[in-house]
Amino acid sequence: MKVSAVFMNNSGNKSSGSLHIVSTPIGNLEDLTFRAVRALENVSIIVCEDTRQTIKLLNKYNIKKRLISYYHPKESQKIPRIISLLKEGKDVALVTDSGTPGLSDPGYPLIKEAITQGINITPVPGPSALTAALSVSGLPTHRFYFFGFPPPKKEATKKLLHSLKDERATLVFYIPTRRIHSFLQLTLETIGNRQIVIAREMTKIYEEFLRGKTEDLIKKLEGKKIKGEATILIEGLT
Repeated sequence: MKVSAVFMNNSGNKSSGSLHIVSTPIGNLEDLTFRAVRALENVSIIVCEDTRQTIKLLNKYNIKKRLISYYHPKESQKIPRIISLLKEGKDVALVTDSGTPGLSDPGYPLIKEAITQGINITPVPGPSALTAALSVSGLPTHRFYFFGFPPPKKEATKKLLHSLKDERATLVFYIPTRRIHSFLQLTLETIGNRQIVIAREMTKIYEEFLRGKTEDLIKKLEGKKIKGEATILIEGLT
């Protein structure tokens, strides 16, 4: 028998539902935690980026729930409806296509509004491309800067990288694979020939980690088409 928690406000009375921030696998569906499964089973509604992606995960764990799509740039249109459901007392889970909601995805505006509205928010931690890549990078992890996706325009990315040339922390970016070649070239021009790790398709069949100096990786990847998603880590100034 499934048991659902009853959430209380500070005065001890029944309050609105809770928003559960549920981390989901970045590739391998077996990485979903026991607690995440229970959270998804117990909520009334799951808010997700792409219903097609979330359905694959739910089917694996035989979970059937009402889904609401919530994606960029339509966040502002969906937030009032989601907040209304929470205020009606319905528990809601927020998931992203992969990893931890709120990190370089549309989750932040909803989370911020829920806080403003006094709604209880519960993290259900788990997979994250950021921490997975850092854990196997071999680069210093005691201090790192996470930038998510760099600006779409080349000059803006170049300006950002140039501002980081004296930074001693490990730099972490999410990069669409179609941009890896140009990003590496810009890195060489602005930051220099640093040690770099490219973590590609983590936890998936074609998982790959490429390590080397910027110049070496540019040569290694020249003329190659790289598929999938990548996290790039750049050594800080030493």
